[in-house]
Amino acid sequence: MNIEGLSLIAKKVRGKIIEMSHKTGAAHLGSALSCVDILVALYWDVLNIDPQNPKNPERDRFILSKGHAVSALYATLAFRGFYPVEDLELYAKDGGLLAEHPLPESIPGLEVATGSLGHGLSIGAGMALASKIKKENYRVYVLISDGECNEGTTWEAALFASARRLDNLVVIIDYNKWQATGRSKEIMALEPLDRKWDSFGWNTHIGDGHNMDEMTHILKNIPDGSGRPVAIVAHTIKGKGVSFMEDDNNWHYRIPSRDEVIMALKELGLI
Repeated sequence: MNIEGLSLIAKKVRGKIIEMSHKTGAAHLGSALSCVDILVALYWDVLNIDPQNPKNPERDRFILSKGHAVSALYATLAFRGFYPVEDLELYAKDGGLLAEHPLPESIPGLEVATGSLGHGLSIGAGMALASKIKKENYRVYVLISDGECNEGTTWEAALFASARRLDNLVVIIDYNKWQATGRSKEIMALEPLDRKWDSFGWNTHIGDGHNMDEMTHILKNIPDGSGRPVAIVAHTIKGKGVSFMEDDNNWHYRIPSRDEVIMALKELGLI
């Protein structure tokens, strides 16, 4: 799909997750908006997947380790055809399958439960190793938050993946520079983030997480011949796509009013 088509899908996904947050009173909207372009690039132009056969053993695996942003993944999977878009109305409803943090295999296309930050990369490394042992060809992509780079388990997994030369494993860091209570750099000394991943034995790329052309180019050229696992430091903006939400950490927990939903949808060109 061309870049214009991908960008239109990203706008629709953003509009839907803003509506979902309003209708259910679910938080983490800013975190969901920052990773939309990465998800759209993956699901429409990179991953080897089939929405009609979501359990195909040859499929690529995707793990949203930052599970609090799962509304973005739910909307992505729905628009990609894994299940009806109408089912998004069940998001965060009591007894429903679309929980605020993903449940294991609750809907087609959802691989694992996540949201306890720092564990997604460990799971992904295990899947990538299994692919090697079984001589299968699928790849594993793990999207983590910059806040997860505070977690020791992230770096244990990074060491493990490097030691096993898991060149079929990709970690994408949604580097939106915010955590729940403040700027990432004020909570932990993350910088220089690319050099940290390099020093752990990963082949590291830096890119604009909102530039579809750049993201698809990097992602479609993996494995990159290095023989190492690949890390992509994707610079993003929390709340991306809506001017009054961008880089405003209040939207980590704040719920949009109906008037704000309308304003956002107009800005996205959806109404």
